[in-house]
Amino acid sequence: MVDFNITTVLLPEVMIAAMSMIVLAIGLLVPVGTRKGMMPLTTFSLIGVLSYTVYDFFYGPKAVFLEGMYMHDQFAVYFKILFLAAALLVVLSSGDYVQRFAEHSYKFYALLLTSTLGMMLMAGAGELITMYVGLELMTISFYILVAYLADDARSSEAGIKYLVLGGTSSAILLYGISLIYGLTGSTELVQIASVLGGNLSPASFLATVFLLAGLGFKISLVPFHLWAPDIYEGAPTPVTAFLAIASKAAAFAVLIRVYLLTMNSQAFSITGQSLLIVLAALTMILGNLIAIPQTNIKRLLAYSSIAQAGYLMVGIIAESVGGIKGVLFYAMIYVFANMGAFAVATHISESQGSDDIKDFAGLWRRSPLAAVVMTASLLSLAGIPPLAGFVGKFYLFSAVMDQGHIAIAYIGFVMSMISVYYYLSVVKVMFLKEGEGLPDVPVHGAMKFTLVFTMVITLVIGLYPTPLAQMAIA
Repeated sequence: MVDFNITTVLLPEVMIAAMSMIVLAIGLLVPVGTRKGMMPLTTFSLIGVLSYTVYDFFYGPKAVFLEGMYMHDQFAVYFKILFLAAALLVVLSSGDYVQRFAEHSYKFYALLLTSTLGMMLMAGAGELITMYVGLELMTISFYILVAYLADDARSSEAGIKYLVLGGTSSAILLYGISLIYGLTGSTELVQIASVLGGNLSPASFLATVFLLAGLGFKISLVPFHLWAPDIYEGAPTPVTAFLAIASKAAAFAVLIRVYLLTMNSQAFSITGQSLLIVLAALTMILGNLIAIPQTNIKRLLAYSSIAQAGYLMVGIIAESVGGIKGVLFYAMIYVFANMGAFAVATHISESQGSDDIKDFAGLWRRSPLAAVVMTASLLSLAGIPPLAGFVGKFYLFSAVMDQGHIAIAYIGFVMSMISVYYYLSVVKVMFLKEGEGLPDVPVHGAMKFTLVFTMVITLVIGLYPTPLAQMAIA
């Protein structure tokens, strides 16, 4: 065991928790008229923690501590980098949007930080109760963020729906945890794997189904996806971006640990793996097909994110090092591609007050940068070379084919080709429609940086994926 200081390995979590309290305290104690700099404070805090976390990934100690309750390994730190990068991009792209309710902006940033902290706890959890605490910290923060626009009926409705459905999914997840505890006498993942051994009993299979259902809600797997379109549409656009990107990745981090550590010890059985294959196939098929007729950009991206969850499930089905590499790689590039698309949607929503795809007409003329970034992001999500999404899907599908699951890979190929249609329908509106009467929407400041950065990263990783691929396999 490598010598380590518990304060050092928990420093990113401690810093994020402290910053959320500091932001909240400033908002409560400083008068509204003199309260400034909340966005820069949050931005530089996230940059500092992200920089330390990247250093920690390469040079920090790796350890399991608190009697197996928490794991500090490269898998956890990789996901922490992902969450912090997503949070930073959301903050940079939401400055003008949040400024509309400047009196309450500190709450937005504090809740963003607490949700990020919950995700980080989920990634490092080596025990089911710790995982659940992190998940609820993330989810409760999102309940408030989704309903943040108090004077907007759609936002309030989305918040209520998310609260009710999220509470139901949490109850299902807890029931699965209680079954696991009853079977094994432990909630520690390594101990569960040891006790369950090589046999998959009906009770343990039922427990895995409940766990999968609870996590499937967060991932928006079919048939647990029905909440996503309405809530994505009603929530503030920056919140939708963070919900679609980071919370999904956090649930996948837990899913990988739980199923490949505990269920793989039981050889996961043909029945269990068949269940995952069916869910992945349905998620890819329905997510892509229902996205085709959408006329609202947030609903289209919601169904797109459902389909993306199906692609990521393919890597877990592979149950191999290559499959996990594909999931980690694709999850990271998904952050930048999806964030680029949502950043443009946020900018248009703020500038024009609309989320309808028809209001993107003539965007190439009214805001060339936004049009180019949206095009690059959507084509990356579709898996078009030389963008990063192509490499990510190549890793996922090749890994599952190496394990002999040819059918699910073919479904993924076909659905990726179908997705090109609805992604290009948005591009068609931006470049081939005139957009008469619609205003120019130039991009400035932090939003401009966010758009350029996400597009550059998406292109660079597509052309030179080796560094990120090596991080994903470390």
